[in-house]
Amino acid sequence: MKKKQAILIVDDNPENLAVLGSIVAENGYTPRFAPNGAMALVSVKKKRPDLILLDIMMPDMDGFEVCRRLKQDATLADIPIIFLTAKTEKDDVIAGLELGAVDYVTKPFNQKELTTRVNTHLEFQATKEELREALAAKEEALATKNKFFSIIAHDLANIFCGSIGLSNILSKQSEQNEASETDKLLGLIQHNLNKGYGLLRNLLDWSRSQTGKINVTPDILKIKTVVDQNISLLKNNATAKDIKLSSTVGSTLVFADEQMLNTIIRNLLSNAIKFTPVNGKIEVSSQEEGNMIEVSILDTGVGIKPQNIDKLFRIDVSHSTRGTAKEEGTGLGLILCKEFVEKNGGTIGVESEVEKGSRFYIRLPINH
Repeated sequence: MKKKQAILIVDDNPENLAVLGSIVAENGYTPRFAPNGAMALVSVKKKRPDLILLDIMMPDMDGFEVCRRLKQDATLADIPIIFLTAKTEKDDVIAGLELGAVDYVTKPFNQKELTTRVNTHLEFQATKEELREALAAKEEALATKNKFFSIIAHDLANIFCGSIGLSNILSKQSEQNEASETDKLLGLIQHNLNKGYGLLRNLLDWSRSQTGKINVTPDILKIKTVVDQNISLLKNNATAKDIKLSSTVGSTLVFADEQMLNTIIRNLLSNAIKFTPVNGKIEVSSQEEGNMIEVSILDTGVGIKPQNIDKLFRIDVSHSTRGTAKEEGTGLGLILCKEFVEKNGGTIGVESEVEKGSRFYIRLPINH
């Protein structure tokens, strides 16, 4: 049974502790509490939490000092810290991220936004730990290389998480002003960071699948819910290219690993958006065929040359094409889709003609 993740909440306001504790518990985590900085340090050393929600403005020892001391301790330095505070000045935000915090949320906070950020950082931390364990399990001759990749994964995670948090805040501040060149640059920063973070997630997922550290835990899922969630997630990407993204997927129940199925649908939709030009269309549909359901993602994109179709799902062949808006890729997403579909007892394929678009499809077992 998977251990319940613990979140340490540090705040000198009892009411804030109670509210945050309820939110943390409602989302399936174990809340722990510290009413000041000194007690937070004692609590962390006594029992290590998986994440810390840290107030800044506290008497005797502020949140900045607590963060500084934790990051100076090599055994505690990689615990993700999210500052949760009423201090909104840009300099405070930058100071917090420079100290090593992964995110900065201002009060009064939006509960859904806070929950999303906490989930994201805990998920990433768990993945990073699994990757570190997988690397450590290699033969002694690979110890140096394992350490190298572990450091890279850790540093990349901090860069992406910290930068995404900073650009989110700067983007919110810019909404109050007129559009300017700075706003455009912020939009590019946000786009590039999210693209890089998506690539890193795929790399980590693929690494886990190759080392046997990723387990298939199938459950009964409504395919429509999974598709709709990922369409909502990628809606802004499609809107940016004026692409009409729609779904007629039914409520068929499938038996599959939820995280893997989300990764499959997310990557296939991202791929369709990437290769569909402005004012194009992407349609997601489903059809039951005996004990299987076929989910199709049909786009009006640039299509694929016949000689390249066989290369799409092969790790031993380097094949990458720029999208219609010059988007870059590695081809890893489709390779990951194939592995995850097959781990869930399904198949994946594609039909395509140059300049006539593509239809990617997956077939998965139906749960009767």
